[in-house]
Amino acid sequence: QVRLVESGGGSVQAGGSLRLSCTASKYAASSGCMAWFRQAPGKEREGVASIDSYGFTNHADIVKGRFTISRDNAKNTLYLQMNALQPEDTSMYYCAAVGGRFCHGFAISTYDFWGQGTQVTVSS
Repeated sequence: QVRLVESGGGSVQAGGSLRLSCTASKYAASSGCMAWFRQAPGKEREGVASIDSYGFTNHADIVKGRFTISRDNAKNTLYLQMNALQPEDTSMYYCAAVGGRFCHGFAISTYDFWGQGTQVTVSS
């Protein structure tokens, strides 16, 4: 089974930055489409950003210009650089993966593998 493990979460002040990492146990997982999702208490899980096998990215409007998704296939690792964090960004952040080379939106049902999540808390 493919395992995804997130790290890098923490508590920061508004305007601060964090970089999340997600390491895949199998190279195949990092070779396909990968994405970041987040879920805050009382809200549904929402897509944050995705990146396909060729490095083509898509960022949700709510984070565009502040967050940047990237990957290092040699290290089987996905990253999410988060700048200008706001209290509204407080959430559990999850990485997800699917074997296909291309990403197709942020429907959670299209992703086969999920990590356990890492908590991000932004104070005002």
